[in-house]
Amino acid sequence: MDNKNTNYSRRSFLTTAAAGLAGVGMTGLVPGKIFAQEKEKPVEKEGKKIIYRQLGKTDIRVPIISMGVMNSNVPQIVQASYEAGVRHFDTAAAYQYGRNEQMVGKVIDQLKARDKVIIGTKVGHPGRPNLSRAEITEKFINVFEGSLSRLKTNFVDILYLHSVSSREEVNDPAIIDAMKIIKEKKLARYVGVSTHSNMAEVIDEVSGQGFYEVVLTAINFTMVDDSALLTAIKNAAAKGVGIVAMKTMAGGSRWPNPETRREYGSTTIARACLKWVMRNENIATCIPGYTNFEHMKDDFSVAYDLEYTAEEKKFLSDNDIKLSMGFCRQCRTCLASCPRNVEIPTLMRIHMYAAQYGNFVLARQTLDDIPSENGLKNCTACSSCTAGCAHTIDIAGRIEELKLMYA
Repeated sequence: MDNKNTNYSRRSFLTTAAAGLAGVGMTGLVPGKIFAQEKEKPVEKEGKKIIYRQLGKTDIRVPIISMGVMNSNVPQIVQASYEAGVRHFDTAAAYQYGRNEQMVGKVIDQLKARDKVIIGTKVGHPGRPNLSRAEITEKFINVFEGSLSRLKTNFVDILYLHSVSSREEVNDPAIIDAMKIIKEKKLARYVGVSTHSNMAEVIDEVSGQGFYEVVLTAINFTMVDDSALLTAIKNAAAKGVGIVAMKTMAGGSRWPNPETRREYGSTTIARACLKWVMRNENIATCIPGYTNFEHMKDDFSVAYDLEYTAEEKKFLSDNDIKLSMGFCRQCRTCLASCPRNVEIPTLMRIHMYAAQYGNFVLARQTLDDIPSENGLKNCTACSSCTAGCAHTIDIAGRIEELKLMYA
C-alpha cells in the first residue's frame, strides 16, 4: 500500500499490535484520505484501476481481492485494508469465540464506513439429534442475532450456513426456514453456504435448488485437476450463483515446506496463488487471510493486475512444489481406510489451522466439535496409521503432530 494512502507504517503496526491482540486499542484509528471517496469511484495505482466483479445475480460488485478476517486479531489491519481498497470483509460467529466479528464491527463503525463495505458472516448448523425443526430454526436465528450485535450493524450483506458438506445440508428445511425469516426481516441481503468438503456436490445442489445466492468454496492451484469442482463453479456462475473463493493459498502457502521457501519468495507464492484463482472469471472475489501489512500489500496488489510474472509462471508450473504443498481437498476418500472411523478430513483441517495458520483457538474449537467416537483420541490406540490419501497428504505424520499437541 502506498504511504500517501495510509497513516500506518510497519513501526506503528508493531507498537499497536499488542493492543490489537486483545481486540481493543481502536480509539486511535484515523480515517485515511480514501475514506472520503465513494465506493464506486475507481482507485488507481500506477495507472491501473482495481478490478471489480459482480457477485452472481446479486447487486454486489466488489474488488477481486477481499479480506478473510478469520486469523486476524489486529484492528489496524482491517482499517489499513479498507484504506488500500478492500471492500468485502468475511468473518463468522465462531471465529475467536465472537471476538473476530466484534473487531470487524468496531472498526467499520468507527470509520463510519458501513454503507461502503460488504460484510459476510457465517453461522454453523446448531442441530442436535434431540432438536425439532422449529428449535433448530430458532437457535440459528438467535446465534445470527448475536452476530449482528457484535458487528454493530442492523444487517449483513451475506449470511452463510457454515461448513456444508452434503446435498442434505443444502436442503435442510430448518435452516431454509431460518434464512427465509432472516431475509424477510431484512437482516441479511443475501444468503449462501460455505463449503470445503464435497464442494462440487454442494455447489451443484445450490445451482439446482435455486434458494441460496452465494457459495464460498475452497479452490486453489493444487486443485487444477479437480474437473468436477471447476465445472460446478462454471455451471453455478452461469446460473447466477455468486462464487467467493477461500483456501486460495493452499492452506497457508506463505510458509510451506523448506524446498518451496528456498526456491520462491513469499510475495511470488502469494501473488501466483491468488492470480491463478482470480483468472477464473467465474469467481467474483477471494478472501485471503492475511494478518500483517506486508501480506496485505502483496495480496491486494493482485486486485490491479492478473498478469503473471515469469517467476510466478515458474512457481505454478513446478510440479514438485505443487505436490509438496500437501493441501487436503477434504475429498473424504481416506475414511474407508481408517479402521477406527476417525474423522480424518476434519483432523487434516485442524492441522492446517494449527500448523499453517497458527490459529490454535480455531483448531481447538474444531477439534472439540468432532464427536468423541470419531475424534483424535481414537488414534492413540493405533501403533501405526493405516489411513491412505488419494492425493499427497501425509496423514500419519500430521496425526502424530496433532497427538503431540492435543492428545
